[in-house]
Amino acid sequence: MDTTVAYTPPWEVEKPRERPTWGLAEGDEIAPGRTVLRRIGGGRRYEALLVWDEHRLAVLVAKVLRPDQARSPVALHDLGREAELLERLAHPVVVRGFGSVVDGPFPHLVLEHLDGPTLDELLAQGGPLAIEQLLPLGLHVASALHYLANEGIVHLDVKPSNIVMGGPPRLIDLSVARELAEAAALRSPIGTDAFMAPEQCAPDGRLGPPADVFGLAATLYTGLTGARPFPPCEDRWPQLTTQAGPLPRRTPPALAEIVTAGLAPDPSARPSARDFAVALEPLVAALPRRMTLGRRG
Repeated sequence: MDTTVAYTPPWEVEKPRERPTWGLAEGDEIAPGRTVLRRIGGGRRYEALLVWDEHRLAVLVAKVLRPDQARSPVALHDLGREAELLERLAHPVVVRGFGSVVDGPFPHLVLEHLDGPTLDELLAQGGPLAIEQLLPLGLHVASALHYLANEGIVHLDVKPSNIVMGGPPRLIDLSVARELAEAAALRSPIGTDAFMAPEQCAPDGRLGPPADVFGLAATLYTGLTGARPFPPCEDRWPQLTTQAGPLPRRTPPALAEIVTAGLAPDPSARPSARDFAVALEPLVAALPRRMTLGRRG
């Protein structure tokens, strides 16, 4: 999937595919008052560029449609939809959007620049997270998913490479996000294979907020173990036929319980994002240095 920070999980490293590029370099203008600083990544549909925005006097990220996508009605529609969703949202753990340009020579979406590694990068460099890091992370992301569900939006791509670490962490990339009615109407797989809920692999009308809870549980499992919950096999989606492996012994029982419940095959059996937050809140409050996100009283 395309993200504001492009990074390939270590288990998916392969020879990069050559994709069409604009070849934009430092100083090139993609819109009036918006110039390229450098390329920072990209995906199938987008090139991700660090840009200088003269209107805001700020460094931002531009997701620019690749040359073979720049006149595609589907790509332009999806670009506009992502911009509209971001315009509706205001949460401290969700990346901020600053509009889009769909009718210029370089159609693009503008996002805030987040200066930090993704969770995926941290795991690749240092292995599993300490519980003191993982618990606040889970609580923050659960709060973002609760907010999105209340706004009638499903992210559909919660995974380590879509979480930028910081204080607080940030959930990025709404390129496949859908409103609830749109999500329920999907009949084709959507998301990133290793972190997709079973109902994302074979949509049947039940696709909604529980899919994001599954993605959060799979992400926390990966943070705890350094491995994805469903090891790759001959099946494209092992989560359809197998159970996740055991969590490390160091895992607090309450955390193990909520992560395991979040990986339930049946979406109706999973806790809500709010349930996730309520379960994690006392664990975060009990940490030696309180990294808090919740009620007091």
